[in-house]
Amino acid sequence: MKTWLKIFLIGLALWAATVAVTAWTENTNLVPTVVLLGSFLVPVTFVVWAYGRHRSQEVTVELLFTAFVVGGVLGVLGASILESWLLKPSLWTYVGVGLIEEGVKLLALMFVTRHLTKRTTRDGLVLGATVGFGFAAFESAGYAFNALFTREGLSLSQAVETEVLRGLLAPLGHGLWTAIIGGVLFAGGGITVRLVLTYLGVSMLHALWDSMRGLAIALTLLFTGKSWQFDALRIGQVPQATNGQVNLYTALDWIGLVVISVIALMWLRSIDRSARHGVPRPT
Repeated sequence: MKTWLKIFLIGLALWAATVAVTAWTENTNLVPTVVLLGSFLVPVTFVVWAYGRHRSQEVTVELLFTAFVVGGVLGVLGASILESWLLKPSLWTYVGVGLIEEGVKLLALMFVTRHLTKRTTRDGLVLGATVGFGFAAFESAGYAFNALFTREGLSLSQAVETEVLRGLLAPLGHGLWTAIIGGVLFAGGGITVRLVLTYLGVSMLHALWDSMRGLAIALTLLFTGKSWQFDALRIGQVPQATNGQVNLYTALDWIGLVVISVIALMWLRSIDRSARHGVPRPT
């Protein structure tokens, strides 16, 4: 059995057992274990998978650990500071989030790989993905922690639901986007026009991903909105949706996420294919 699969299955079993024991005993001391195992399982699994597909003398286990933990934490801290400082509620909030989070992950990647003497595009893909998955793991832990707290008290079920959803979507988010940036960064050897355009493109994919719910609601109203719903909106009320609108909204939301993911995966694949015959580039 492959190493990444062992890690995933063992981690999944431990997480499920911890959730079951926590629910049975109502021992809140186990909640941090639930949050950490659930948030880190998928990101760690995909880092191990990526490392197994591309082994390199430069990309060591120590560097992977540094990229995941240091890069991930620096990214989360940088994004938190800049978003609280620069962003205000507006139609452009998600664009700002995309630009900030992809920017801080790029800077974190550049920081943790500054001492590499040889660089290949595929090294950049792996290390970029590692920083991105580190960011995703720490961010997911925060979302799961927040989901615990409800008006009725601690809600283990909401935390578990949050972790399952974010775990399923994790391979198509931060890790994928930062892998693309990392591959282009290492291919070009520094700040290039191509890197800037890649950063902007990935940031827009990030913004579209985050805003997909709002876009799906807007498209649903555009296609099927009733006059009484628009009247309610004009006076500041939230109109009730029909069953057909709920189904359309759900379909549009998921279709949008799939389209964004396919674009990112094809982009990543094109970078990887162009690097298959590449040679290490001295820094």
